[in-house]
Amino acid sequence: MKSPGEERVEVPVIGVIRTPFTRLEDMPIQPVGAEDVEGEAVVLERFAPGLRDLALFSHIILIYHFHRAPRVELLVVPYLDTAERGVFATRSPLRPSRIGLSIVRLVSVSGNIVRFKGADVLDGTPLLDIKPYIPQFDQRPEASSGWMESSRDAVARTRSDGRFA
Repeated sequence: MKSPGEERVEVPVIGVIRTPFTRLEDMPIQPVGAEDVEGEAVVLERFAPGLRDLALFSHIILIYHFHRAPRVELLVVPYLDTAERGVFATRSPLRPSRIGLSIVRLVSVSGNIVRFKGADVLDGTPLLDIKPYIPQFDQRPEASSGWMESSRDAVARTRSDGRFA
């Protein structure tokens, strides 16, 4: 018998993310390392009406499935750190849910194609959802970064090395 919350929940895929990255190695680790890298969210036609008014926003949140994450690890050594951390205190793809998110700059919406800059995901990544980034809701000036002390520049320069492959 499964405990509450342990049952498998199916999340519908609404499309696919297209980027120039076909290999996990040497990818940016966050959108700040890919500010000028263009990508597309190709939404399934049946969900395209849901894109109405999205073009009014400057940034969007892409929620996706880490489909190439090979395993689950509850303790990981994240990028820009040497200490082992709990997976929920990191952005590692090796999490039980295998869900990732990226806040990207919206370029355009045309039909079922959402073009954006800040692509930091693997080409062919299943897209689970798109949400508008709304500073009044999402920005938290008082937020702390926990163990993460690296500068924005250090994050932007760091590339994946296969540790999560």
